[in-house]
Amino acid sequence: MTDAPLWTAESLAAATGGRLQGEARPITGASIDTRSLQPGDLFFAIRGEARDGHDFVPDALKRGAGAAVVAESRAAELSGHGPVLAVPEGSVDPVLDAMTRLGQAARARTGAAIVAVTGSVGKTGTKEALRHVLSAQGATHASVASYNNHWGVPLTLTRMPAGSRFGVFEIGMNHAAEILPLAAMVRPDVALITTVEPVHIEHFRSLSAIADAKGEIFSGLKPGGVAVINRDNPNFPRLLAHAQASRAGRVVTFGEHPDADVRANRIVLRPDLSVVDASVMGIPVTYQLGTPGRHVAMNSLGVMGVVHALGADLARAALSLAALKPPVGRGERTALSIKGGEAFLVDESYNANPASIRAALATLAAIETGPRGRRIAVLGDMLELGEAAERHHRELAAAVEASGIDLVFTAGPLMRHLFEALPVGRRGVACATSADLVDPLLGALRSGDAVMVKGSNSIRMGRIVEALKARYAGGADQRGAALSAAP
Repeated sequence: MTDAPLWTAESLAAATGGRLQGEARPITGASIDTRSLQPGDLFFAIRGEARDGHDFVPDALKRGAGAAVVAESRAAELSGHGPVLAVPEGSVDPVLDAMTRLGQAARARTGAAIVAVTGSVGKTGTKEALRHVLSAQGATHASVASYNNHWGVPLTLTRMPAGSRFGVFEIGMNHAAEILPLAAMVRPDVALITTVEPVHIEHFRSLSAIADAKGEIFSGLKPGGVAVINRDNPNFPRLLAHAQASRAGRVVTFGEHPDADVRANRIVLRPDLSVVDASVMGIPVTYQLGTPGRHVAMNSLGVMGVVHALGADLARAALSLAALKPPVGRGERTALSIKGGEAFLVDESYNANPASIRAALATLAAIETGPRGRRIAVLGDMLELGEAAERHHRELAAAVEASGIDLVFTAGPLMRHLFEALPVGRRGVACATSADLVDPLLGALRSGDAVMVKGSNSIRMGRIVEALKARYAGGADQRGAALSAAP
């Protein structure tokens, strides 16, 4: 990589059809949010659900934005604050359209090998795992956080340096036909689907319909590209049909199925890590994962399938996985100093669905507690489950029992169905909101406990994590380490 600007004034104008007013500073990044904007960022004044980005242009330029991309009709009033790129109107959000065109230009100019990742569960963790292993083998650009929608994907493309060797893009959806335009924009060399589960099911007639929506990612594959599919998922035949109908040159499967191309022969699960003994296209590979959990181990097989498809170094990727740490809100681990000892927090607060909660409960079950310690699950409502929402919540009781969870605290009206389905001895406290649950949980926690927090984003289970860390500050960060690792 060089220190060359990400975009020049000439390339911006050519890609967007815009007209620069004023002299742009060197463009080194891109942003749609003044709160995280860095000096040199190109600020896109897109229209959000509640606010119009044009209202923040003066602040963006004051903070050092290289230039601001604005609708032509607003350029005159805003150009006095600094350089603006006025883009033609004719759509609901001309600035978003300009960002999309710039993202397409970034894709057209790069020689990077591009990977696209989707799936009902595990797409962000898998994207981060790919970023981690590929970064050790070359300059790698990847989506930040979960930037996987109609603005997140073009923004990520816009930020991609021309000299990248690898690009990793997460693509999400809530409805059918949302992945199609994003996959066409990314045009991946390799596309991976982690799994298909009843997530956003209220917007679909069936699980098969969700599989069809996920299968849209293969429509964007470059001719001769590689489709990577979970062989263990019941919807595998449907996903395979989508891959075969695309321009894919081949299909790579992963899982524990005997016919999987990337097959787990054995998975050893420990509280603080996992060990995977696998066969990757016939090549024996054994590796350690720094992030525990069976679901992480399964998705790592997909990662290895992608690495092989890219022609990257399998051995180096296997070594890199040992240092893999979970993204914030997706399994981050923290020790808490509490009442003369330590408790242990697993932060799974970033979103929830039936599959991911079952996986989180299984991971909690593997953690060894301290003397008199308990395994405590703190669960918030799972949303977008449609008419079957009550049933999906209630059926988690079996997973709680199977995982040996000692106490369950719940937030939200839907999780009350789980709470009431549990034996009395496993019930902690049920509250209407996550805020109401903070004090009862803090009062109940004791030394030796292991507590896991999870729920849909809008339930704001993260505030419980923040409260635990604020109250019991002082415990050493234990990202990836357990209180007492079992042999």
